[in-house]
Amino acid sequence: MNKPPFRIQQLDHVVLRVYDVALMQAFYCDVLGCTLERRQDEIGLVQLRAGASLIDLVSIEGKLGRQGGAGPGTGGHNMDHLCLSVDGYEEAAIVAHLRSHGVHVGETGRRFGAQGVSSSIYLFDPQGNMVELKGPPET
Repeated sequence: MNKPPFRIQQLDHVVLRVYDVALMQAFYCDVLGCTLERRQDEIGLVQLRAGASLIDLVSIEGKLGRQGGAGPGTGGHNMDHLCLSVDGYEEAAIVAHLRSHGVHVGETGRRFGAQGVSSSIYLFDPQGNMVELKGPPET
């Protein structure tokens, strides 16, 4: 098998098709600490900075969102979860912060990821997408 003429470096961005852009932007910025990178309202796109990566929110009612067909249903999602590596991982403090914002917090545990095994927390955004917050790798 031939190797590609390039090497993948990191995840650049993830795109979530959403029903309520303002609600999702508030969650990712106010609760998880992302920042607004840029807006393209004419096509229904809001891009949020998540460290070195972006989380794109695409309104299902906007130009881009309509191209994707029907919005995500309640019977299933078009993604299992997205994982965000975090600095300052203090599980009890993070869980308390999330709960103070009414966030549905799922399981915590040690899980393998791109940088090795580390502690992480599953949580759910307002549209039901699972998000994993992952601490630094164990040494």
